[in-house]
Amino acid sequence: MQPSRDIARLIEIMAALRTPGTGCPWDLEQDFASIAPYTIEEAYEVADAIARGDKLDLKDELGDLLLQVVFHARMAEEEGSFAFPDVVEAITSKLIRRHPHVFGDARDLSPAEVKALWHRIKAEEKADKAAAHAAAGRPPKEEDKSVLAGVAHGLPALSRAWKLQARASTVGFDWNDARLVLDKIREETQEIEEALAGGDKAAIHEEIGDLLFVIANLSRHVDAEPEGCLAAANAKFERRFKGIEAALEAEGRTAKEASLDEMEALWQAVKKAEKAGG
Repeated sequence: MQPSRDIARLIEIMAALRTPGTGCPWDLEQDFASIAPYTIEEAYEVADAIARGDKLDLKDELGDLLLQVVFHARMAEEEGSFAFPDVVEAITSKLIRRHPHVFGDARDLSPAEVKALWHRIKAEEKADKAAAHAAAGRPPKEEDKSVLAGVAHGLPALSRAWKLQARASTVGFDWNDARLVLDKIREETQEIEEALAGGDKAAIHEEIGDLLFVIANLSRHVDAEPEGCLAAANAKFERRFKGIEAALEAEGRTAKEASLDEMEALWQAVKKAEKAGG
């Protein structure tokens, strides 16, 4: 078996890995549920390579993500559900259907008109899917009737909070001013203080969740995707804490050997240097 630029070779390799008797024992024992976490992990690694601007890593990580698609498609083919060509056909059909302004007669649309068209087509697709399920004898779930239906449970919690609130806003369930969301944030922090005073761990967890949910809403109102905001804050913290470690290392010490006051002073020095430099 030789490497190739042809997607067919990747499909052949996956089939070989999943062939009983001659395939890979680890690959053979996997199922959709066991592979799903790897699929999510690979998507994050693609995003990380992009954030770092490392195109060599991006090429490799996109390959790893593509492998996940082929893996799932192979398992589906084995059980007779669908195969990789069906996946390709489904996405090409969707792209053509959702872009009539490119592949059809709906020309010269503004960005706002394209967005409105996109939502209308998605709504039509949702209705068609429900009809197909009904024709197959599968009754619709109660949740499928909700405005919130279709917001994937596997999304990171902050991103899912953003999407749930965006869906609710389509029927008018929303604040009309970001400053009103700030008022809600103040209310939630007060409730956290009360929960801390009461020492109720479950209540503390609930109130922290409420605060994060409202912060995600504030992010949506100002068009600042919360996962991106938090990722930037994580990177800033990591950079500054490593600055503390570097300063201590220059003195022949480690963070474990420094007091909190010393580390706080170094933190402020690193922060001041960052601001002065940029």
